[in-house]
Amino acid sequence: MSRIQTTMAALAAKGQRALIPYITAGFPQADITPSLMHHMVQGGADIIELGVPFSDPMADGPVIQQAGEQALRDGIGMVQVLAMVAQFRQTDNATPVVLMGYANPIERYDLTHGKDAFVRDAKAAGVDGVLVVDYPPEECEDFAQALRAQDMDLIFLLAPTSTDQRIALVGKLATGYVYYVSLKGVTGAGHLDTDAVAAMLPRIRQHITIPVGVGFGIRDAQTACAVGAHADAVVIGSKIIQIAQTAAKDQVGDEVQQFLSGIKTALNALPAR
Repeated sequence: MSRIQTTMAALAAKGQRALIPYITAGFPQADITPSLMHHMVQGGADIIELGVPFSDPMADGPVIQQAGEQALRDGIGMVQVLAMVAQFRQTDNATPVVLMGYANPIERYDLTHGKDAFVRDAKAAGVDGVLVVDYPPEECEDFAQALRAQDMDLIFLLAPTSTDQRIALVGKLATGYVYYVSLKGVTGAGHLDTDAVAAMLPRIRQHITIPVGVGFGIRDAQTACAVGAHADAVVIGSKIIQIAQTAAKDQVGDEVQQFLSGIKTALNALPAR
C-alpha cells in the first residue's frame, strides 16, 4: 500500500477529509520548496501536490502560470524538483508527495536519463504519486503499471464534462485518489458551484471506489468546508501561490502554514463522513 493510500485510509477511519495543498516547485524562491513543504505539513497538509514547472500549462490559470514561468527562469526542471523531494524526505518520511504536471517534462527526463528513468528516480527521491494533466487514461496503462510496480499512484483528473464512460475508465486505472475539477476552466477561477459538485460526486462514486478530492476555485475555509461536506479531500493551489507571492521573503512559510491551519481546523470541525 502506498503512502497516499495509507494516509487516505487513516483519515477515512477517523471520518476526516484530507487537506491537499499545491505549490509550484521553486516558487517564490528557487531554494524555498523543501522548507515550505515542511511548513505545509505543520499547517495540516495530509498530502502535498508539488507542481513541476512547464512552459505550456493548459489547465493552469494566470496565478500558477506565472509561478511556473518564474520557476523556469530560475532554472527549475525535473532534476531540481526530484532533488527538492529528496531533501524534504530527509526529515519527513510520512507525508505523501504527488508531482503534478505535464507529459513533456517526464518524457524529456526519460530521453535524457534513459528509458523509465523518471519512475525509477521519482521513487528513489520519495515521490508517492503522479498527476499528469495531459495523459489520457486511454494512453497510459503502461505508465500506470510502472508506477504501481513501485508502490506509486497515478492520479487522474475528472471534470464536469466527463462522461460515464470516461469516469469508468479512470476507475479501472486510478489509484490513490481521483481529482475532480470543480468547474469548467483553469485553476484560480472564482466561480465555484458547490451545488454542482454535490450533484456530481455521487455519479463519480458509481464508478470510482477510491477517495475523491475536489479542487479548483477553493480559496478559504468557507469554500473548503462547502466542498469538504461532499468530498474525501480538498485541494487548494492558486490561493497558496498568491499568499507565497505577496508574503515577505522570510515570512512565506509561516503565512502559508497559518492559512492551512485555519483550513484544516475548519475541515476537521465538519461532521464525520
